[in-house]
Amino acid sequence: MNAKSKISDAPIYVVSGGRGIAGNNIVQAVLIQYPDNNIPVKIVSNMDNEDDLFDTVLKAKTKGGLIVHTLVNGELRKKLIELCSEFNVQEIDLMGKLAGYLDQRLDIKPLMHPGLYREINHKYFDRIESIEFTLSHDDGMSPERLKNAEIILTGVSRAGKTPLSVYLAMYGWKVANVPLVSGVQPPKELFRVDPKRVFGLHISARQLIAHRKKRTSGWDQRQIESYIDERQVREEIRKAMFIFDQGGFTVVNVSNKPIESAANEILNIMSKRFPYGGRKLESPYQNQTDQFPR
Repeated sequence: MNAKSKISDAPIYVVSGGRGIAGNNIVQAVLIQYPDNNIPVKIVSNMDNEDDLFDTVLKAKTKGGLIVHTLVNGELRKKLIELCSEFNVQEIDLMGKLAGYLDQRLDIKPLMHPGLYREINHKYFDRIESIEFTLSHDDGMSPERLKNAEIILTGVSRAGKTPLSVYLAMYGWKVANVPLVSGVQPPKELFRVDPKRVFGLHISARQLIAHRKKRTSGWDQRQIESYIDERQVREEIRKAMFIFDQGGFTVVNVSNKPIESAANEILNIMSKRFPYGGRKLESPYQNQTDQFPR
């Protein structure tokens, strides 16, 4: 391994008293300017004691890495800088100079509360996280993480899973959707999650065929005939209903139903089944979630 590859493989440790999102975003914004770099970025979050600081500095020393930090606690920030100097580890302080400037200009004692910006703006960040989660779990992607979803939609092709998933995500719900494809077994993970969180989308054959016809532009004629054949479509719907019954999933009829109505129906069911309407809470601040519009 040459010297250049050793440097490019050396990790960047983003050290934060909170979740490390701000520091990571800055690092990623810089790294994207260097295509094909191999630099791993490791977030070290919830840093609140000197022992963990020491361990992180030793790891960076061993790996030849860099420490980038956003510590709002002045004492921890000072200690980290001292440790990096002692062990000859390069560090970049994204917080200290600005905080020092504001200390002098404002003459106000800082709160030194990690993650405060996120807490104040938690609704916005929850919504962004939900959209990212939903897009990364669209059309059966990452089935091993289905257990992390708050709502799971399943159904045949063109039943409306993706638009409904995205609509719910816009209101802060983490949604995954799983397609039911003729001749392909559904992922085993679909039957291992709480069935009360899984909703099977049922749609009439006539409407399903109409939706599918809009999708077939540029397809081979043989593919089109198979995709919209009424007998085959009805068989797909029948098999989907069998899977819904097998899994104990809740069936929602989306035939001729606006997305808003289908979403409300699902959320009304969720609110009756689970505390907090089915939200998987990670912090006390998420208790104050937006109410879905009725």
